[in-house]
Order: sequence, then C-alpha cells, then structure tokens
Amino acid sequence: MTEPTLNPESGFCRLKIDLAYDGTNFAGWAKQPDQRTVQEEIESAISRLVRNKTDSIVAGRTDAGVHATHQIIHVDVPEIGLEIENFGYLLNRFLAADIRINSVVEAPPNFHARFSAVNRQYIYKILDGGLQLPPLQRFDVATWFRPLEVEALNLASAQMLGYRDFAAFCKFREGSTTIRTLTKFQWHRDQSGYLIAEVVADAFCYSMVRNLVGAAVCVGEGRYPKEWMAQMLENKVRISDSYVFPSRGLTLTSVDYPPNEELLGRISLTLGKRDADF
Repeated sequence: MTEPTLNPESGFCRLKIDLAYDGTNFAGWAKQPDQRTVQEEIESAISRLVRNKTDSIVAGRTDAGVHATHQIIHVDVPEIGLEIENFGYLLNRFLAADIRINSVVEAPPNFHARFSAVNRQYIYKILDGGLQLPPLQRFDVATWFRPLEVEALNLASAQMLGYRDFAAFCKFREGSTTIRTLTKFQWHRDQSGYLIAEVVADAFCYSMVRNLVGAAVCVGEGRYPKEWMAQMLENKVRISDSYVFPSRGLTLTSVDYPPNEELLGRISLTLGKRDADF
C-alpha cells in the first residue's frame, strides 16, 4: 500500500469537504472510462473552480447506485485566491443537482479522509411484506415480498459484531483483506413502517453491507435459523450472490474521525497489518 501524503505541499491548502449525493444515476464513486461517477464530477468542478487539476481522497468508495448524506473527501488546492467560506457555495453552482456540498473547512494537520477515519456508518432501508413503495421513496428504499421479523433480524445480526474475517460476506478483491471490526448491526422500524438497518464498522469490504443485509433477511423471513449467519462467517463460505440486496437501499450517513491530536496515530493504526489469528 502506498504511503499516504499527510499534509499538502507548500503553497497548497488541504480542504475537508462533506458532501451528499443521490447515487441513482452514478456508476459509483470511483472514476471509470465512459461512465458518470461522483469522483469525476467532484474533481472536475473543483479543478474548474481553483483553475488547477485536483485529485480527491475519499473516506470510502460507494458502489453504483449507493447514496450518501455525509461522505467525506479531502483535496489539496492552491492557497492563492482561496476563499474557504465561499468554496462550498461556489462549488454547488458548478455541480449537478444530485450532488451537494454540505460544508468545506480547512483540514487539521495530518488529516487524511480515508486513513484517519475511525468508523463509517451506513443505513439500509427496506419495505417488506410486499407493500407498494410510494414513488418518491423509490430511490433509497428496497422492497421485499415477504414480511420480516425485527427480532429475528437482530438476533442474527448481533452475531456478526466484533473483529472478524468477513470473507463470507465480501466480494473477493486481489490483495485486499476481509478482516473488519463491525461495531453495530441493528434493525428497527421507523414511524412509516420501513425497516432500517444501522451498520457501523471501521471499514467495509466490497459489497459487505448489502451481503450482510441479504443474509439477515434470509433469517428474518424464516428461511434459515438465526445460527446460519454465524456458521457462514465461521466457515468462510461465500454466500450466494442472489442474497445480495440492491444498492438503492443503501446510504452512507457519516464518517467518524478522532480528535485532531490523534489523527496521526489513527493513520498508523489503519495502515497496520490486520491479524487473521483470532
């Protein structure tokens, strides 16, 4: 893994940008040839505003169709003529309506959007029982034709918590670890009757949340006993792709960082080798 650049070069300023986007019409965060991506549009808008080619570092890449209410990136931009207080407002004028800048601040020393992060928090929304989804909710809610039991969902999901190898719930990527610390995986119904899964971890593997949600749903509808997810996790048996839930129900809601004085230590911890011996 390439060592991260901890601070901007002389004459540049590092900005911490909080942004939101509707992922419906994006092929994910990361730039791809001939595809509309969030990264491409954000970097193009910033480069146009500062009149200098700009690369961004994101807290966590989201897949095609996944949304965000508080994604975090950092960019290093020239200090000359920089007006941070107006940066977000001006940037929003360049961006399409499905991307909005929430805030822009000068990043503290040793801040790195990806490697400084302590936790990423997601929610997944489901309308179960074969109910009809109102048209205005179709972008960020998935549907399921069978009724789901909240208690069963929570019993199965609680077994996933902790420092574990989530190989059974991640799509394989060469050179990537599947060891993560999952600190929250909890379900409840909101006032409208939608099922909400809250999922928090130090980081996530590719498709990990949608894999976990799909497996939990198998238990929540009574197809498998609550022990099934734990057995899959323990045996590292990759669950079927048919269980993976659609991206539209998934939203990144926040990224947590430690106090400024602990940023450097957090980077060292993140870059450290994850031990597979449990």
